[in-house]
Amino acid sequence: MTDWQPTASRKHLQARARVLQDIRSYFSDQGVLEVETHHLAQTGNTDPEIQSIRTAGGGYLRTSPEFALKRLLAAGSGDIFELGRVFRAGESGRHHNPEFTLLEWYRTTFGYHRLMDEVAALVLYCGHGKFNQWPQQRLSYSELFNRHLGLDPISAGIHELAGAAAQHGIGDIGLGRRQWLDLLLSHVIQPALPGHCLTFVYDYPADQAALAKIRQGTAPVAERFELYLGRMELANGYQELTDAAEQQRRFEDENAQREKHGKPACSMDNQVLAALAHGLPECAGVALGVDRLLMAICAADSISEVIAFPFSRT
Repeated sequence: MTDWQPTASRKHLQARARVLQDIRSYFSDQGVLEVETHHLAQTGNTDPEIQSIRTAGGGYLRTSPEFALKRLLAAGSGDIFELGRVFRAGESGRHHNPEFTLLEWYRTTFGYHRLMDEVAALVLYCGHGKFNQWPQQRLSYSELFNRHLGLDPISAGIHELAGAAAQHGIGDIGLGRRQWLDLLLSHVIQPALPGHCLTFVYDYPADQAALAKIRQGTAPVAERFELYLGRMELANGYQELTDAAEQQRRFEDENAQREKHGKPACSMDNQVLAALAHGLPECAGVALGVDRLLMAICAADSISEVIAFPFSRT
């Protein structure tokens, strides 16, 4: 029996230790405060795409430290980061483990475009030369779809999106508009991204705002971004929503979507709503998957190569 052995080599464990040290060193130099918040919460995540893990005592293991960090920001913490474990049910595979390491940080003097600069700087800092020669590109969500599929994702209808999918061998499976966009991005565009490049995608459709502000205009867009390190999604950032009433409306909408798809509704986090009502400072925040960053640094094919004991060996 060999399942007792770690799946990560000593070399990769050393790389992990160095990355954790590098992250703390980077933020120390920048004057960003490290904090620790609770892993066990009274409420789960209302996002219909995320499944929280419930404990026998009725609590939930956190899927992100986001709401706790926003409560600290509202209390006057200033710029902060947290580096720690988060938990999501049903996530396993080459790039996923139900327990993983997440880095999340918030800048009260940055807009989301400036935060992209810092995300790139941190990746280069932790890479110790690995990514120095990689080009960087920044594309709006619309530019990305136009470049790869020749269509405007903001105005395209379901039939046009299904037609684009059909051209790439994907049959019409009766998806809604947002689901088609997600599928085209993950199954057609993402695999076609350059393999050695930092690709930032920003200004998403308004219905994909999540926790980001929406910028009004002829076609409203969500002020958020994602970073792809090569073809692997690495980070997700927002110009953070500060409106408590709008945040509550989004919680309610997410629960309605959960129930529509046969998932149980989750209690809203009233603590973060109270913090937003008290006053969240204008800020930009981002979450970055540390295990995936390690995969790129170590040229690993699977997340299990950079985690000592993935769930299959716990």
